[in-house]
Amino acid sequence: MTSWQVSLPVLAMAGLAFSWGRELPAAPAIILALLLAGAVLAAVHHAEVIAHRVGEPFGSLVLAVAVTVIEVALIVSLMISGGEQTGTLARDTVFAAVMITCNGIVGLSLLTVTLKRRIAEFNAEGTGKALATVATLSTLSLVLPTFTTSARGPAFSPAQLAFAAVVSLALYGLFVVTQTVRHRDYFLPVARDGASIAAEEHAPRPSGRTALVSLGLLLVALVAVVGLAKVESPVIELMVSSAGLPHAVVGVIIALLVLLPETIAAVRAARRDQVQISLNLALGSAMASIGLTIPAIAVASIWLDGPLLLGLGGTHLVLLTLTVVVSTLTVVPGRATLMQSGVHLVLFAAFLFLAINP
Repeated sequence: MTSWQVSLPVLAMAGLAFSWGRELPAAPAIILALLLAGAVLAAVHHAEVIAHRVGEPFGSLVLAVAVTVIEVALIVSLMISGGEQTGTLARDTVFAAVMITCNGIVGLSLLTVTLKRRIAEFNAEGTGKALATVATLSTLSLVLPTFTTSARGPAFSPAQLAFAAVVSLALYGLFVVTQTVRHRDYFLPVARDGASIAAEEHAPRPSGRTALVSLGLLLVALVAVVGLAKVESPVIELMVSSAGLPHAVVGVIIALLVLLPETIAAVRAARRDQVQISLNLALGSAMASIGLTIPAIAVASIWLDGPLLLGLGGTHLVLLTLTVVVSTLTVVPGRATLMQSGVHLVLFAAFLFLAINP
């Protein structure tokens, strides 16, 4: 473990403590943005150390759950302090997370592998189960509020929100048990002959002490990443409003910042020909983003003053439907080519373009 991997999370936390609750001029905002980038790189490193120690698929859960828990805290805190204009923040951020993971991270990972050896091979059984869970969670939490009639607007009634929260948490918990206990082999990397790889062989397994130190530094780095993202959010909102962009772009930018560690980790795994780990990270992050955010929002809605709008609009419904269909066609064969990576990346580009120019 080199000095920057230890010092950057600490420096980022110091920058967070210095800037919390203050209005930042341009120069400090730029410095904090650099510290934010450094904390992201450090978080990726420490997550990979822990993943290498505990093995797959437990390792993929570490970064996905850790980032999502703090992402939920960020969304809730922004909604509580932001008033009525943040009523769609949870929806925008969660939908952005689904698009980023299912199209951006998956597309980049498949592109990395297929440019190297033409065919990306993965376990269709495990990946299919993850995709089915993501599709169900997305529909129950983001699609149904558009069509229910108990509450005015694209929103759940209190009873419907409670139901969505319970089933979201239950589905996510069931998937974690499936991934780590009952069918762990479905989520392990596969070799070219289709056999599962139980452990990575490219480096010695780190010691327990090293893994514990990395766990502590990972938590510090993730807190710094999300905290600095919140500190930078007023600057982001000012830039978005000055540019005349829709307010939903704020949720997209927050999701991009928070998911950056997972994106880098997924691409690194793909460079090692372990696209299954990349898919575990991508779909696991999408699942955790919904399965943990909706219950937290349901509890936080007790203190929220404004409306909680979760239902997607027509454009986003089309993008979500197309993403589920394309992802299914990608997953079913257990093999992907450059073509599939291109389709996912085009969908991701369409999402970004339509977020800016709806």
